[in-house]
Amino acid sequence: MKAKNKDLKSLDQFVDEKIGKRGTDKREKFETEYDAFKLGVLIQQAREEKGLTQEQLAKLAGTNKSYISKLERNLKDIRFSTLQRIINDGLGGHLDISIRLD
Repeated sequence: MKAKNKDLKSLDQFVDEKIGKRGTDKREKFETEYDAFKLGVLIQQAREEKGLTQEQLAKLAGTNKSYISKLERNLKDIRFSTLQRIINDGLGGHLDISIRLD
């Protein structure tokens, strides 16, 4: 039986300690920025899975390579209609949306 390391923390504990508890301004800002970061990563992963370059995806979605690059690097806010075009027209996918109330 392995002994547990008492210094190990869960990700939630670590974020609570370093960023702040849920509900604080700093934590809310972090959560919002993290969600945008995840969206960029998801777009990049889907694009790569489809074997598309940023330029190819941009052309299919009716935007430009620079815009796709900025999204993937979390440097640009995205309009919902543009997100739909990227996913539907560019990636041939479907956008699923859910709302989670804490």
